[in-house]
Amino acid sequence: MQKIQIFDTTLRDGEQVPGCKLNTEEKVALALRLESLGVDVIEAGFPISSPGDYFSVQEIARVVRNATVCGLTRAVRQDIEVAAEALRGAARPRIHTGIGTSDLHIKAKFNSTQAEILQRAIQCVRWAREFTDDVEFYAEDAGRTDNEYLARVVEAVIKAGATVVNIPDTTGYCLPHQYGEKIAYLMNNVPNIDKAILSCHCHNDLGLATANAIAGIIAGARQIECTINGLGERAGNTSLEEVVMIIRQHKDMGFYTDVEATMLNQISREVSDTMRMPVQPNKAIVGSNAFAHSSGIHQDGFLKLAQTYEIIAPEEVGADSSKIVLTARSGRSALAYRFRKLGYEFTRNDVDVLYDKFLRVADLKKEVQDEDLLQLAKLYAPAEHA
Repeated sequence: MQKIQIFDTTLRDGEQVPGCKLNTEEKVALALRLESLGVDVIEAGFPISSPGDYFSVQEIARVVRNATVCGLTRAVRQDIEVAAEALRGAARPRIHTGIGTSDLHIKAKFNSTQAEILQRAIQCVRWAREFTDDVEFYAEDAGRTDNEYLARVVEAVIKAGATVVNIPDTTGYCLPHQYGEKIAYLMNNVPNIDKAILSCHCHNDLGLATANAIAGIIAGARQIECTINGLGERAGNTSLEEVVMIIRQHKDMGFYTDVEATMLNQISREVSDTMRMPVQPNKAIVGSNAFAHSSGIHQDGFLKLAQTYEIIAPEEVGADSSKIVLTARSGRSALAYRFRKLGYEFTRNDVDVLYDKFLRVADLKKEVQDEDLLQLAKLYAPAEHA
């Protein structure tokens, strides 16, 4: 089994969501929770971006002892010096520096050339290595970068001292097979690739961030950059809870993480509350409907054997118990089950009679609640079945 490093960027990329800005106290509290969760790296912020971000990174570096604390920079010496100063108190500091490598970025953003960008990439890594032995280089927009040029950049920055090389699908453009092939190309065509870890940083613009990250580790990457609840720029980043549970469910891939899965729902709620960003009900793993069943066919199968419709037990991820939601699509077995939960033991004939009454209520309401069932039970059998 090979370990996949979990690099959490909730406090940096996740905080870039409009309305999700955190103060230092909130950032430190969440950083400590992420450390308890078992993530390997916490990207604490972008120190040069503001005095507040600098102070937050400094405070997180001071209190986090087990996880690596990382600060983001551009390929600019002042950025790197400021990040190094903010990270001075960290037990395990990492500087994350880099530059855009796609033709779109090189020409439109930097008005530069491939040769000049290659030299800037080498230089920023050398600057960062003056302050720490743990340097991660990001090739921004690697998803749309020519593979041959990307391989040259990766080889050069590893030679300059990068210990991790981040291959971001910055715009969420790649299909899973394309991203996997890109990682495989680097694994097979960069001579010194064994001297560094490749990292997947995927965005969700086409809803493929998680799939791309998994394709990346299958192809040879050993770090996934992700956020709680998939928060992040535009449509978000790879969701931490999704990749962790995919790796746990598919043990045949041969990977594991150190994340404590039973904490996932709790930390999801804490991040949602602190960042004031609700989690969509149908969100995988941590959504309120992730373990809810409303179809009669599903409910019947679930009540016979939970694994017929649940591949994860709620307690594995710290969720409340599975829910049988009563709607007009629910069947008799679900109705009988919910009555039993309320203390009523009805015969099959009783349930048949009650089911007709239940459907009339269900047609009028989106969801039949316990109080509706109690009313039905009292009207049908006031006491003898209780």
